[in-house]
Amino acid sequence: MRRLSIALMLWCVALAAQDPAEATRKPVTTPEDLASGERIYRIQCANCHGTQGEGGRGATLARPRLLHAPDDQAMFQVIARGIPDSEMPGHWFTAREIWQVVAFVRTLGRLAPQKISGDPASGGNLYAGKGGCARCHTVGGRGGAIGPDLSEIGARRSTGYLREALLKPESTVPDGFLQVDLATRDGGRVTGVRLNEDAFSIQIRDLSGQFRSFWKSELAELNKQRGKSPMPSSQGLLTSAELDDVIAYLDSLRGAQ
Repeated sequence: MRRLSIALMLWCVALAAQDPAEATRKPVTTPEDLASGERIYRIQCANCHGTQGEGGRGATLARPRLLHAPDDQAMFQVIARGIPDSEMPGHWFTAREIWQVVAFVRTLGRLAPQKISGDPASGGNLYAGKGGCARCHTVGGRGGAIGPDLSEIGARRSTGYLREALLKPESTVPDGFLQVDLATRDGGRVTGVRLNEDAFSIQIRDLSGQFRSFWKSELAELNKQRGKSPMPSSQGLLTSAELDDVIAYLDSLRGAQ
C-alpha cells in the first residue's frame, strides 16, 4: 500500500510538471507541424469552429485578428486553459500539439473574409425596435439579461450561425443554458432561465427579467426544459432584407477592438 501511494504521488507530480499551459516557448514550425496541427484541429476543433474556421457553435477563426487570441501566446493559453464563462474548454494536449494547432489556425486567418449583405445601421434599429432583441439581450451594458450578452457576438459566431439562431433559436441553445418551468405549492407558476441551483434551492431570472429564488421545499413542480429557448423565431416577424440587416448588425459587434 505504501509503495502504491508513493507511485501515485510521483505520477501526480509528473503529470503536473507536464502542464502544457506552463510550456509557452514557441518552437520553430515545420511543414510536418502544420500537417499535425490540421489533423488535430479537424478531429478536436472543427465540430465547433468549422472545417475552414468559418465558425458555428464556436468562434469564427478565419480572421487575421482574434478577440481572445490577438497573438500566438494568447492563443496557446486559450487552447490550454479555455475561456471562462464560455463554451470553450481547456485541452490536455501536449505543448507541442498546442503549438501545432496554433500554427494551423493562423493559416485560417489568411482566408478571404466572408461577404455580408445587409445594412448594420438599419439592423441596429431593427434589433432595438421591431425585432425586440434588446428586451432580452445586452449590448455594451444596455438591454435585458435573460439571453446571452451579444457585445462580442460578431467576434464569436459566424453569420451562418447567427441566421440559424434567429430563425431556429432552439437549434442553437448554448451549453449551460437551461429554461425551467416551476410551480409553487401556493399555486404560483414561473418560467425563466436557471442562474444557479443546489440541493436545496434554485435561482432563476423570470421572463420579465426579475431575479427569483425558491427553496425546493416550496415547489410542487420543477420542470427542466433542456434544449428549449424563450427566444421567438424571427421567421414571419422580419422580412428577408430585414433579417440580413440584423445579421449585419450582429456581425459588427466585436467588443473592444
